Parts: sequence; structure tokens; C-alpha cells
Amino acid sequence: MIELQSIERYFKTSFQRSYVLRDISFDVQEGEFLTIMGPSGAGKSTLLNIIGMLDQPNSGEYHFMGQPVHHLKEKYRTQYHRNYIGFIFQAYHLIDELTVYENIETPLLYKGIKGSKRKSMVADILDRFNIVAKKELFPNQLSGGQQQLVGIARAIVAEPKLLLADEPTGNLHSEQGEKIMDLLTQLNKQGMTILQVTHSEKQALYGRRIIRLEDGFIRSDKKVKEGVVQE
Repeated sequence: MIELQSIERYFKTSFQRSYVLRDISFDVQEGEFLTIMGPSGAGKSTLLNIIGMLDQPNSGEYHFMGQPVHHLKEKYRTQYHRNYIGFIFQAYHLIDELTVYENIETPLLYKGIKGSKRKSMVADILDRFNIVAKKELFPNQLSGGQQQLVGIARAIVAEPKLLLADEPTGNLHSEQGEKIMDLLTQLNKQGMTILQVTHSEKQALYGRRIIRLEDGFIRSDKKVKEGVVQE
């Protein structure tokens, strides 16, 4: 599903390049559950943004479902993002002027899903997340944890082929966090490919593979079997 070859991302300062990602190469098969870990500033979120087509590398090749993303025009990258990718943002990225219901409905509108089916899909996700009573509220009327739940609901409502999660449980208490991780595991078992960024060693083990970044480089890429990292 995903092929990254020699991806590099840098920012130019007056006389030099400041690298965020260096020589990143790995593949992700359809149906995988992959965790990306590393210290702050290691390049985790930048890598997720490139895979999610929200950012572009300065060099290297990125193929998504057989398509060369590095050669696609912005219009086509946007279409791929809308049609195939769900994104859970660390900072929520909810639209302040829209209600909870409208925020969750937004990706379905982008995909052109008709009204009755849209209503059914939003109702189902509101029920699954136990936030039916919040559907007419605006983001500023919600707690941080509630906003995170709405962000997750919005990311999965359209049943994307690829779900990218940047610290998906970072603003949730432990019980909520476990429920979300169990939900992600269930979605993965149903065939959804998931890439999560997390600082939590416990939550990393929900995945089946862990890539560790450090200073923009991949330092390790190991499989997880029955909750244990394989050496």
C-alpha cells in the first residue's frame, strides 16, 4: 500500500539545510498496524504528514496504492487524501464554526455520500462513541478529551483504507485511551491499515510493528508478536 524510498525533508536556513527526515525507506502492506516512535523532534509528525499527503518531501519517492505521489499534482493528492485517508490530529483540528455532528459529517460531504446514508453513518458513529448528547454542541463547548473523541470519530466515519493517528490518546484518560486503542485494533482486524505515532510503549504494542526514529533517521524497525517486540 505504501512505499517510501529515500524520503528526505529539510528546511533551508541562510547557508544550510536543517533536516527533519533523512533517507527514510520502508513499505507498509495493506492491513498492517504500524507504530512510529521516537523523541520529540525526531520527525514523527512530519513523516505522518507526508504519508497523509499534507506535506511533501524535498526528495525521494512515495508510492501510495501503486500511484507515484511524488509526481502527482496537488489536485490529485487532495483527492487521494479525501477518498482513502483518515487523519487523527494531535491538536484536534475541529472546525470551530461547525457542531459536533457537522464536524463528523464533513468527510462524508467531501466524498459525495448522499444524505440518507450520511445521516445513518454519522448516527452510528455518534452512538459508538457515546456522544449523541453532544451532537449539537460546538468544539469550544467540549473538554479536550471530548474534542479528541470527535476528531477520532470524524477520522473513521468514512471508513478510510488508511488511518493515520498522531498521538490518538494523548488527551484522554487511561480508560478512554484503552477503549480507543481497542477500537483501532478492531478496525485493523476489519482490514483498515493503521499508522500511529505515540510516546506510549504500552500503546505501541497494540500494533504489529514498531519503527523508531531518532534525529530524522530510522534507528530500528521491529515486529511485535503477542505484545512482545521481536529482537
